[in-house]
Amino acid sequence: MRVLVACEYSGTVRDAFLKKGHDAISCDILPTSAPGPHITGNVLDHLLDGWDILIAHPPCTFLANAGMANKKRDPSREIKTSSALKFVLNLWAAPINKVCIENPNGVLATRWRKPSQIIEPWYFGEPEKKMTCLWLRGLPKLQGKIDIARDKKAFEPLPHKIYPSGRKQYWSAKIGDRSPHPLRGHFKSKTFDVFANAMAEQWG
Repeated sequence: MRVLVACEYSGTVRDAFLKKGHDAISCDILPTSAPGPHITGNVLDHLLDGWDILIAHPPCTFLANAGMANKKRDPSREIKTSSALKFVLNLWAAPINKVCIENPNGVLATRWRKPSQIIEPWYFGEPEKKMTCLWLRGLPKLQGKIDIARDKKAFEPLPHKIYPSGRKQYWSAKIGDRSPHPLRGHFKSKTFDVFANAMAEQWG
């Protein structure tokens, strides 16, 4: 299966599909930080290249709820948000049978459509919390190790194995704290391995 992983330079999802024997390639305006098949450029220029599945991680800087408070301080932010939303809609409209858009909760849910599924790393056995929304077309919902639909009372993270607080996210541990850091955005946006593995196993 030919898999295009859009807006990914870490190679996390790409490599998960490669390990399953698929023809997977990542694409981002940044060079890949992990050796492997990668296109450095605008993914919109490569949507017609005969892909079986598109998994996209569009930048959430102007889409996530976390940044909406800056709209009053930065009037240009609304223009950037509209541009980011248009980019997502172009990805969704790609002539590819199977499409997944991944993003935090935010503008996509309020101005476009509700997510098909909301997942957390701890659903898949990773003792971390990071709510992640998926918009799916032609793909089934990911199945975690915990049956969320059956037992909503089980909405508690698994026993924490790495960070005693049980609430620090993966990226914050990498940079030490939540203060400004040049790699903050990189760590925060990196896809959890458990998400990537589930996609490759269940969608591949």
